[in-house]
Amino acid sequence: MATVPKGSTNSWRTMDVPRVVVTGMGTINPLGLSVSEFWEGLVAGKSAIGSITRFDTSNFRVKVDAEVRDFDPAKYMDLKAVDRTSRTIQFAIAAAKEAVRSAGLDMIQENPERVGVIISTMTEQGYIIRGWELYQRVGPRRADPLFITKSGASAASMQVGMMLGAKGPNNSVNSLCASGVDSIGTATNFIRLGYTDVMIAGGSDGSLEPVSIAGMDVLGALSRESDPAKASRPFDLNRSGFVYGEGAGLVVLESYEHARRRGAPILAEVAGVGWSFDAFDATAPAPEAEAYAMRTALQGGEVKIEEVDYINPHGTSTKLNDACETKAIKMVFGEHAYKIPTSATKSMIGHIITAAGVIETIAAISVMNKGVIHPTINYETPDPDCDLDYVPNVARPAKVNVCLKNSFGLGGENCCLVLRRIT
Repeated sequence: MATVPKGSTNSWRTMDVPRVVVTGMGTINPLGLSVSEFWEGLVAGKSAIGSITRFDTSNFRVKVDAEVRDFDPAKYMDLKAVDRTSRTIQFAIAAAKEAVRSAGLDMIQENPERVGVIISTMTEQGYIIRGWELYQRVGPRRADPLFITKSGASAASMQVGMMLGAKGPNNSVNSLCASGVDSIGTATNFIRLGYTDVMIAGGSDGSLEPVSIAGMDVLGALSRESDPAKASRPFDLNRSGFVYGEGAGLVVLESYEHARRRGAPILAEVAGVGWSFDAFDATAPAPEAEAYAMRTALQGGEVKIEEVDYINPHGTSTKLNDACETKAIKMVFGEHAYKIPTSATKSMIGHIITAAGVIETIAAISVMNKGVIHPTINYETPDPDCDLDYVPNVARPAKVNVCLKNSFGLGGENCCLVLRRIT
C-alpha cells in the first residue's frame, strides 16, 4: 500500500462502500467532436491550436488559442434550445449525449432519483458584459429574463439533468483548473456514500472570451508564440505559457454492482481521489501540497508507487507550473518517477480550464484501454528542472493498468485521481 499521508483518513476501502467505475465518456474539444475523433488526434500527435478567430486580436499580444471548430449545436438540440443556451451549456449537452449513449444508459430503466449530475463551468464573461450593456442601453424592462439560468454556475448541470430526467443530486463545483477532476471525485463520493447509483460528471467551458485572454495575458500566463503549432510545449525548456481553450468532457460513473447488473461497459475504476489546497499564493503553486493530493489518491486506491504505469499530468506549459509538478511527482515517487511515462494532453488541445481535467481523464482512460500512450508534442529542448519521461512527440505502445491523473487549479486547489483498468 502507498504511504498514508500524515493525518489522512482516506481509507474508504476498509469500509463497506461501493466501488465506482466509468462506463461512458463524451467530449467536445478542439481536437474532435467525439471521443473517437479526440483519440485519433491524440495518438497522431496532432495540434488543435490555431490563430484566434473568435474576435479581433489587433490590440492583443496573444494571437493563438484552441477553439472548437465546426460545432453545430443544432445537431444536439432544437433551435429554440440553442437560442436559450450559452456555448458552455451547448458543449455540455453534446458531451452528455455521447457519454450516456456510450454507457448504454437507458433512463427509462433507471430510478431517476438515483441518477445525479455534477458539471463544473466557468461563467462566460462576454455574456455578462453584453447583458450589462443591454441594461445600460435600454433599461431594466428589456433585460434578458433568462439571464440567471443562462449564466449561473449550475446552468449546465441543470440543463443536462432536465434533458435526462435525472432527479438525483444536481450541482456544480468550481476549483478553477482542477474543476473537471474535482467533479469526478465529488461525484464518486456521492456514489460511495450511497446517495446515487449513477452520476454524470465533468466540466464544460466556453469562457474563451477577449476579457479572459486579456486578463491571463497581463498575468503572464499565456503563450505569445506566433506559430500556433509550437505554442503549447509542456515541460520543454522554451515553453512560454499556456494556450486558452474551450470544450467539454463528461463521464458516466456508476457503482460497480449497478454497472455489472445492467451489463454496462466498464472502462476504468476510480480507485482513489485526493484533494489538497496550497494555502500559499493566488497564482504560484506549492509542490508539497500537490504531492499530498497525489499521495492521498494513491493511498485511497491502495496503490503502491511501483504499480503506477502512467501519469497524465496537469502539464500546462508554463515555466513555474511544469517545474513544480515535476518536483511534486519526484517527491511522491522518488527515483521511480523516472520510470513512469508522463504525457501532457494540453500540448495538443491547450488548457480548457474547468473542463481540462475531465477531458484529460478521458484521454488517460483511452490510453489504458487502447494500450498506447499519446505523446507530449513540441518537446524539443530538455529542461534540467523537468527531467522525467514525457513521451516526446511520438505515441508509445504500453500496457497501462494504473494511471495517476493530476489537476492543479490556479490559486492552489488540487485534485488527483487514481484510475485502474478492470480486466
